[in-house]
Amino acid sequence: MSLLQSLPEVLLLGPGPSATHPEVYKALARPTLGHLDPVFIRIMDEVKKLLQELAHTRNRLTMPVSGTGSAGMEAAFVNFVEPGDRVLILQNGVFGTRMKDVAQRLGAQVDSLDFEWGNPVDPEAVRAHLEKAEPYQLIAVVHAETSTGVRNPLDAIASLVRPTGALFLVDSVTGLGGIPVTLDDWGVDVFYSGTQKCLACPPGLAPFSASERAVARLQARRSKVPNWYLDLSMIVNYWEGAKRAYHHTAPINMIYGLYAALKAILDEGEASVFQRHQAAHEQLTAGLRELGLELVVAPGHRLPMLNAVRVPEGVDEAAVRARMLQDHGIEIGAGLGPLAGKIWRIGLMGHNARPEVVSRCLTALRTSLP
Repeated sequence: MSLLQSLPEVLLLGPGPSATHPEVYKALARPTLGHLDPVFIRIMDEVKKLLQELAHTRNRLTMPVSGTGSAGMEAAFVNFVEPGDRVLILQNGVFGTRMKDVAQRLGAQVDSLDFEWGNPVDPEAVRAHLEKAEPYQLIAVVHAETSTGVRNPLDAIASLVRPTGALFLVDSVTGLGGIPVTLDDWGVDVFYSGTQKCLACPPGLAPFSASERAVARLQARRSKVPNWYLDLSMIVNYWEGAKRAYHHTAPINMIYGLYAALKAILDEGEASVFQRHQAAHEQLTAGLRELGLELVVAPGHRLPMLNAVRVPEGVDEAAVRARMLQDHGIEIGAGLGPLAGKIWRIGLMGHNARPEVVSRCLTALRTSLP
């Protein structure tokens, strides 16, 4: 028997990947076309429009990067950071620390404003820092910090970044499709996400968008983009224009899947999708309270799709996760960094943000606790 025939059915309620939407599975199974086939190019163009609609942007350079969310992060930094550039990272979790690492590898002068994990970025601290610091070429923040379940205040942060002239870079790998993303209103210059979270699509693509201001910065670079595969100045010629220039072989069927995922969200309606995520979060929160469990993040700053649950004193958190997987076929996530061993991460993303899924999770957690 093939290994694929013996795969277990696991309900993925960790920090990602999440369950794949049934319509996405159907799309993935459609016949593979060539990456320059006229029909496939029409699908590419439609994916671009759907991404612009969901991210609320008119940015011409909007497309999925061929790779996971980490490839989106890499593309964001290698294209818009040069050696010697001053970069500020607003950091309150794992993915802020990764941004810092990537920027340092590119030879940037990197400062970071660090906030306690589980707490949001404090706009007043950002304001005070920017008032005394030398100008930055780029300022970056994670919108939805997957490692902690914190939703950072993008509106307030954006209003502080805008007057500085720095490019504003936002990671919303976990946010897109679960909470509002309004790039043009925020004034975001560089944006990336991932397919495997609230889009309910397998991992493999990174929705990406760059403003005209960012594109002008890219075109004025003093040095060549140091990563050939992620060089947007070349990739853009494959994603737009009457005649497409081959850059790399796109993951054809994954783009079908993204098309189906975006269609499912926009056909349901953004407001309905966001409310569904919020309702699932509130149902989970109420159930956790009945079990004597609490969330790490304060109510005003919680992500609805990623819930960081505090592990009670004396409980072996790994044993609880193992029981949920072995006895109930449910995967939840562990903590990272300073929160390792202290939290469980329960994801209610995309197709998982439904009442019956939350009920199943709570039942499994109730019987898995010592």
